[in-house]
Amino acid sequence: MIVLVVNCGSSSLKYELFDSETETSLVSGLADRVGINGGAEAVLEHQVPGRVEIEKQQPMPDHGVALDLVLATLTDAESGVISHLDEIGAVGHRVVHGGERFSEAVLIDGEVIATIEQMAELAPLHNPANLMGIRACIRRLPGVAQVAVFDTAFHQTMPPQAFLYGLPYEMYVEHGIRRYGFHGTSHRYVSLVASRRLAEAGIELPDQKIVTAHLGNGCSMAAVAGGTSIDTTMGLTPLEGLLMGTRCGDLDPAIVPYLHEKLGLTPKEADTLLNNKCGLLGVSGVSSDMRDVKAAAAAGDIRAQAAIEIFCYRVRKYVGSYSAALGGLNAVVFTAGIGENDPLVRERSLEGLGYLGIAVDPEKNNNLANERDGVDISCSDQPVRVYVIPTDEELMIARDTAELVS
Repeated sequence: MIVLVVNCGSSSLKYELFDSETETSLVSGLADRVGINGGAEAVLEHQVPGRVEIEKQQPMPDHGVALDLVLATLTDAESGVISHLDEIGAVGHRVVHGGERFSEAVLIDGEVIATIEQMAELAPLHNPANLMGIRACIRRLPGVAQVAVFDTAFHQTMPPQAFLYGLPYEMYVEHGIRRYGFHGTSHRYVSLVASRRLAEAGIELPDQKIVTAHLGNGCSMAAVAGGTSIDTTMGLTPLEGLLMGTRCGDLDPAIVPYLHEKLGLTPKEADTLLNNKCGLLGVSGVSSDMRDVKAAAAAGDIRAQAAIEIFCYRVRKYVGSYSAALGGLNAVVFTAGIGENDPLVRERSLEGLGYLGIAVDPEKNNNLANERDGVDISCSDQPVRVYVIPTDEELMIARDTAELVS
């Protein structure tokens, strides 16, 4: 089956086409700056493996127009990989927030769309954009099965002691205020890869205890026991947990009313501050990009150095706390932009954890081989494996979509 994977942001449409039988990526691309200034500056980047990347600049005032261009490019005689849209057997959509309703992928119907709309209150930057892609695909590909794969689904196995907050219980029952967790598709994918490697080493699935660290502009970690998530760092929204590019992560809730009293910030202004002006950007004053922060730190910038230390300290702290939640540890997995590409962050994040049986081999850490199933960078004489595994959320979505439709 040919599966089209769509991941819509507020001004972007990311796509990838898979042959689900071989799990081969046929083409991937990104329509960017959709709708910005009327879409006048929009651009499509289209990459077929083994061919030169194609870039098209064309007005894309909305996601429907962007999808039209994507579909036309997929079937174009020169740039395409399929001859007709009828070859697409299903479309898999990334949806950020599914609440408690969805613990696995589902076929999209009116009721599912209504629930995604309802959950937009908790993911206002993501769910509405995801719905744009869903509606555009339903209109452009009538009769083709549409599947929603939720970032929150993997974490629906968390026990109550992990997902409940210390609030009056009726706030959970009546308003759904609890920890949901995000990046679930990524955590699930890399934990599956790590699980396979541990099984090859003689540690069977029921006994496996894995901590996964998805470190990018957004960051989260998960404790995975026997293939299921038992805890994660993000909460009701993606703001909780680790320090991120622009998000503050864990915070004393009393800071919010304090900001109102001292600075006169409205709730909306405080929310904007905590989501968009904190994290690496806020602490360093340099950038939300770890590469820029590292360059400033190397040049002697004290605030940039502090930002890196806070970032790594929080990762290290959660490795320790999740080893306690799991009752032991077999593997730590790094993934996503920073996790896959920054040896300094990996090294500092695991410093001092020898008491858990964790030690990083400097040579392996600084000279990674590019392997789909990841690289073991731990010292051979230590019991806990440290893997760097490239995430592939699109492949995971394609798998779920093909399995459900079949």
